[in-house]
Amino acid sequence: MKIIKSGSTDWVTFRQGVECGFQGRTNKLVDGCYSFWQGGVLALVQRILSIVDKQVKSSIHEHGKETVESTCSTSSSHFSGGESDVDEHPCEAVETYSKNMEGQLSDIGFHFLKRESGWGPLFHSIALQQYILLCCQVLDGGFRDKPGKHRDHYHSCYCLSGLALCQYSWTKDANIPPTTTVLGPYSNLLEPIHPLYGVVLDKYYE
Repeated sequence: MKIIKSGSTDWVTFRQGVECGFQGRTNKLVDGCYSFWQGGVLALVQRILSIVDKQVKSSIHEHGKETVESTCSTSSSHFSGGESDVDEHPCEAVETYSKNMEGQLSDIGFHFLKRESGWGPLFHSIALQQYILLCCQVLDGGFRDKPGKHRDHYHSCYCLSGLALCQYSWTKDANIPPTTTVLGPYSNLLEPIHPLYGVVLDKYYE
């Protein structure tokens, strides 16, 4: 929650410049490698927001659960004289919902990327793809910092990583490939990567 409340997310979002790429800090030129360094932060926050939503709903539900359980307990005491036809379904439903919610929030660490995201990207993903493909890509192969610079392995790695983040930024289900968020021909589609470690997801899960 701190990264969301502190304004850090706003700071990163506003690092996407008019050139459509990301800069590393204020008053600096945009740089292809920050497509991953800044884009990865926003991709993580995008997933975290969905988790926070569920946690907040779970917290609200827990408060309601205590009230319902208190009511159930009071109702049960009224029927302690031997009545066996007390309707216990509301109380059972509350307990079942709580167990399901706990199960949904217990795998946040390792499997959170597989969870469905209810949020869209926090940056202009198509514009960033334009910057990467038109300004950073070298026709002979490889990627560079910006026009006028030479290609290198470092920028090739992180430009491609940033490109992959863009392509999957609108995908709510990590198991379903994107359809309309790939700039250019669909053959441009890359493998999904982990926004924190920068490796292909298949390798991460291995």
